[in-house]
Amino acid sequence: MEKSVLKNGKENIAVTRVHTLVIGSGAAGLNAAVQLRNQGIEDVLIVTEGLKMGTSINTGSDKQTYYKSAMCGNDLDAPMVMAKNYFAPGSMHGDLALVEAATSGRAFLNLVNLGVKFPQDPFGQFVGYKTDHDPAQRATSVGPYTSRDMCRALIAEVKRRKIAVHENVNVVSLLTAGEGKDKRACGALALNAKGELVAYAADNVVFAVGGPGGLYKTSVYPVVHTGAIGIALQAGAKAQGLPEAQYGLASIKFRWNVSGTYMQVVPKFVSTDADGVSNPREFMGDYFPNIGKMNSMVFLKGYQWPFDSKKIIGGSSIVDILVYIETALKGRRVYLDFRSNPQGFDFQALDKEAYEYLEKSKAFQKTPIERLNHMNPGAISLYKDHGIDITKDMLEVAVCAQHNNGGLAANHWWESTNIKHLFPVGEVNGSHGVARPGGSALNSGQVGSLRAAEYIGNCYADSDLKMSDFAKAAKASAKEVSGFLKRCEKSTADWRAVRAELQERMSKAGAHIRSLDGLKKAAKEAKAQFDALEANGCKVGNAVEAVQAFRNRQLCFAHWVYLEATLYHVKSGVGSRGSAMVRDASGQRAHEQLEASEWSFLPENMDFRAKVQETVVEDGKVKQSWVKCRPIPESNLWFETAWADYRNGKIYQ
Repeated sequence: MEKSVLKNGKENIAVTRVHTLVIGSGAAGLNAAVQLRNQGIEDVLIVTEGLKMGTSINTGSDKQTYYKSAMCGNDLDAPMVMAKNYFAPGSMHGDLALVEAATSGRAFLNLVNLGVKFPQDPFGQFVGYKTDHDPAQRATSVGPYTSRDMCRALIAEVKRRKIAVHENVNVVSLLTAGEGKDKRACGALALNAKGELVAYAADNVVFAVGGPGGLYKTSVYPVVHTGAIGIALQAGAKAQGLPEAQYGLASIKFRWNVSGTYMQVVPKFVSTDADGVSNPREFMGDYFPNIGKMNSMVFLKGYQWPFDSKKIIGGSSIVDILVYIETALKGRRVYLDFRSNPQGFDFQALDKEAYEYLEKSKAFQKTPIERLNHMNPGAISLYKDHGIDITKDMLEVAVCAQHNNGGLAANHWWESTNIKHLFPVGEVNGSHGVARPGGSALNSGQVGSLRAAEYIGNCYADSDLKMSDFAKAAKASAKEVSGFLKRCEKSTADWRAVRAELQERMSKAGAHIRSLDGLKKAAKEAKAQFDALEANGCKVGNAVEAVQAFRNRQLCFAHWVYLEATLYHVKSGVGSRGSAMVRDASGQRAHEQLEASEWSFLPENMDFRAKVQETVVEDGKVKQSWVKCRPIPESNLWFETAWADYRNGKIYQ
């Protein structure tokens, strides 16, 4: 690691020269740094807002799942079997599915060896259970905070290996050199804690900035995590599958999925006016033939937490729609009340599945909070730990963005498909398709970061970056960044209002409820907002506000690209699939109590399951295309020839 100064007119920019720069310190970024050392790359630097920031270390669920190959009992698992389960939901490349399956065990056992306490039996079997979209018992968990425990173990290993970490650093620009097929990453510009512009020159950039949490008003991403995919999109990195995401009910004061037992105890849903007090009413009973059916649908949300377009008609996803109508359209607020049962509640009126589950769980206590305390007392204490007592107060909820299945496009070594030496890992990498097994995001982050490190160690170990190319890119970007900052210093626009506008737009038009007209309007407004922000900036009075201004810049750019991608998705005729419903008067009616002209939706066009949507920004325009899914590869598994290919390095070609 070398230090120098880049003279840019009257400005002197501190430069750190490093072989591989890791941007982000979630589970994927931390693992990338550790695995790079395993590959013999000593000159590694992590730059991050903070080791305690981001999604991985600040999130969880009722029982946060890690998805891996089966390691217990009689389950017959092999990479090809697991890959087919990944590939089946559609719009996922087969080579990525095979890699995520084949490298799963290696990535998982690395965490075990670092001290993550995944449960095992007396004989060393890692016990598992079935998760969403999973026919085998591949899921495991260490409890509500699986990803946090992963981060803590990886941070300890980073410190043990004395891997350099720069905290309080906010990257504002991804630097690239060359054009066309020769385009490559060469570093980044960032603001340090003092608000000073600093630069990093790097042969390789591992981009581990997480999902786009800051794009949405209703979001279950931690408040401290906004994501930074917009930085890569501004640099021209190709993306794929951006419209494919996952949404579900979550609390919003403390952001947490209200899945599992939170729903299975059948709480009361209450909506109020915007003040959170006036005109409280139980609104869902209006939409069900009887109270038993309504409560059974609420119960099923525990199993079926994500909004699912296949579960709208006669299924539990109608609950999400009704909450969306109350919050996003009527401007009311929705709460879960665990203190008392829904009006007219009767165990005997529940559907068989719900009744038998509660019966087997011995959960026939009088109130939801008593049932929750019986089945999962930790679910109550979790909220108490964050200043919310659900034994005394109602819990505000909304349908929230939870995970982006799409993201930046990369090959089976997790290198960007159009920018060499750039490796998007973790949620920012768009490896998933329409749906994914629950917990597979954690597996993907560990697998992808391992693969990126292995490729860098075997193909990019020698430094080949020309500092003259870096200096040219850094000066051009610094001029652009400084210009924006100067406009911000003169601006009167509050950064919070700018952020709120784009988040409101995304949650209303670009989340789980979509329509052609709504997306046309939203995409046009998004571009206008970005143009205005770029021209005028937003108010900056100190270093903290400067960081927020640049976050607004990349978030605003990203939300325009996401809306354009989602508009193209709907225009293409994909229809309703995964965690998204496309409203159209010509489609199937969602519910007999909802206006047909407003609440009918298009069915899924299955032809698009064999395709992946690609998105890239070139010359100021968002360009879209559909490409065929790459099939699951038929690899050469004859040992002698496969061994020879490995020895000769052919596997990296």
